[in-house]
Amino acid sequence: MAEIIREGNLFHLRNERISYILRVMPENALAHIYFGRRLNRLNPDPVLRSVGSGDTYNFTLQECGLDRLPQEYPSFGLGDQREGALRVENADGSEAADLRFVSAVIEKGKPALEGLPATFGENAQTLRVLLKDQQSNLQAELLYTVFDDCDAIARSVKLTNGSLADLRVTCAMSLCLDLPDDRWDLITLSGSWARERSVYRRPLTPGHQGVSTRCGASSLQQSPFLALARRETTEDAGEAVGAALVYSGNFTADAAVYQNSAARLLLGLNDREFSWLLSSGESFQTPEAVLVYSTEGLGGMSRAFHSLWEKHLLPRKWVGAHRPVLLNSWEAAYFDFDEEKLVSIAQSAAEAGVELFVMDDGWFGHRNDDTTSLGDWQVDKTKLPGGLGRLADRVRALGLKFGLWMEPEMVSPDSDLYRAHPDWAIHIPGRAGITSRHQLTLDMSRKDVQDFVVQSVSDTLKASRAVYLKWDMNRNFSNIGSSALPPEQQRELPHRYILGLYSVMERLVKAFPDVLFEGCSSGGGRFDPGMLYYVPQFWCSDNTDALSRCQIQYGTTFFLPPSAMGSHVSAVPNHQTGRVTPIETRFAVALGGCFGYELDPRKLTEDERSAMVAQVKYAQDTEETRARGSLYRLLSPFECNDTAWISVSGDQAEAVFTFVRAQTLANRAPALVKLRGLKADAKYRVEETGETYFGDELMYSGLLCPVKQGDAASLLYTLKAVEE
Repeated sequence: MAEIIREGNLFHLRNERISYILRVMPENALAHIYFGRRLNRLNPDPVLRSVGSGDTYNFTLQECGLDRLPQEYPSFGLGDQREGALRVENADGSEAADLRFVSAVIEKGKPALEGLPATFGENAQTLRVLLKDQQSNLQAELLYTVFDDCDAIARSVKLTNGSLADLRVTCAMSLCLDLPDDRWDLITLSGSWARERSVYRRPLTPGHQGVSTRCGASSLQQSPFLALARRETTEDAGEAVGAALVYSGNFTADAAVYQNSAARLLLGLNDREFSWLLSSGESFQTPEAVLVYSTEGLGGMSRAFHSLWEKHLLPRKWVGAHRPVLLNSWEAAYFDFDEEKLVSIAQSAAEAGVELFVMDDGWFGHRNDDTTSLGDWQVDKTKLPGGLGRLADRVRALGLKFGLWMEPEMVSPDSDLYRAHPDWAIHIPGRAGITSRHQLTLDMSRKDVQDFVVQSVSDTLKASRAVYLKWDMNRNFSNIGSSALPPEQQRELPHRYILGLYSVMERLVKAFPDVLFEGCSSGGGRFDPGMLYYVPQFWCSDNTDALSRCQIQYGTTFFLPPSAMGSHVSAVPNHQTGRVTPIETRFAVALGGCFGYELDPRKLTEDERSAMVAQVKYAQDTEETRARGSLYRLLSPFECNDTAWISVSGDQAEAVFTFVRAQTLANRAPALVKLRGLKADAKYRVEETGETYFGDELMYSGLLCPVKQGDAASLLYTLKAVEE
């Protein structure tokens, strides 16, 4: 049960597992006291003294110094030499903001954030803390929410200019967390196109370390997430703190160690690419940041994130709902198709039991390659003479649902849209445009562009009666400028773009509640909690190679749920790596997420087609356990030759176990893998072998994994609890 207890100047947020404590100091500075395992109560004095804050009953800012006080929302310019969470340019040119406690209110539930995605839920308690700078009359409302059923604290900040003069916000973090020591490892997820979310772990050292992005999206290169783990913390045991930003644009995730060996964690908008003109009476809302805490290692941290997103973020309609097994036409046809070819591919897919056929790029304008027609969302009648409607009807006649691909945020210079509205593209007047993938980015900060995108997508969905839309975004920002913003507000464009995108998504998901939207951004380039508020799944990576996906999906699950992770069986040789892997391994790995196919089933051998029929049936039968069970990562592909994970149903009656060996090594004994998440005293049958084991045998001794010879070998086992 979530509760917030106020004892004088102490505020204690807690549920059955975690506590978060803050305290108002004698001069109304707001101090952070504790975040971790649930406490009954806490005397704050030892915590404050341990970081050099002196006698807390005789505390003065002049005597102590702000840079020795663990703070909830520190600002620049008033003596704290550490990195601050807030920086504001005042009318007199100074950057000081002296935020002091004014009041606090405790309320039931979880408030929404205007214009931004955020967690929600009635079974929660929220603390509103009002801080104010008396000189500038700037107000900061800090929101803290603790949930009944998740080991998480949600935080955000709303700034309001109460003065008569304009202010300029140049840094507004969503989260600051001061920790009393630096004995932590920092974990981040970094990579590139086709290598998203690799896991990097290193000890905290004096100075700053972390990740950030300035490309306009949460990015292929970094994820809006970081974790701190004790040096001794493993996958299964030890203390870990995770932080994630519910946002899809430029961000900073920073961890720093200072002279007193204390650590500070900051998470929020990337302040190097940001400023915001805050006129008199106006407010600015930061994105939401979420903290989770685990004593069950990194796996426990990840499951806390998964539970939070499933219960309090993902679109309600799709939580627990069946996700159809789909076949996407991209790697089957690329741009080279007509109506008959697509129907033939769809028919072959239907014969294998596939439920949804998705037509990818190339159906509009004169789109025979990637050099033209983005923005001209009218069907290409040379390819589809009967239009979207006839193709969709023919696909539905095969017993399949119909879906399609769009890239609504982009425009090709070679398009009717760009020729009519060149000012709609992000650009700097007078400078030559810079294209990527032969395209430019539409200025989503503009209301007219937003309206155009909503209309284009709406018309397409209505014409096709599609039940699925893959929403792509394939390039970073460049020449960052908007013809709709005055010079003094140009640095607002990246954030205004994301606000515009969220507004568009909000309008579309409300207008088409039965459409399954899947996000994509050159694969996983904008796969973040902000997008998951609107789309229940995201294309995890353009790299469909099974061994590459072992690493990509392993890292992704550090903070994003398997139920949201698009993962498909593709053709071999793989189109990204050239690697040839067995179809059973491609299948086993693809089962780690939202399952589908990225190939032409007509080109499969008879044995492969038979395997495909069985695969679709197995994916459907085990969907509940795989998508909504608890995930336990067992062997890391970043640490050894093998990868293994297990998904366990909520009642622990069923589990799906996957093992992949990247390379066969001569004279190597079969792996003995210790499972997790089972009932120790329950008896389980391995359906594929008929063998039975007790849960404690499987978890403490291990399950033998005798894979076949050859690289990229795998095992896929279904475990079911049986009566003795």
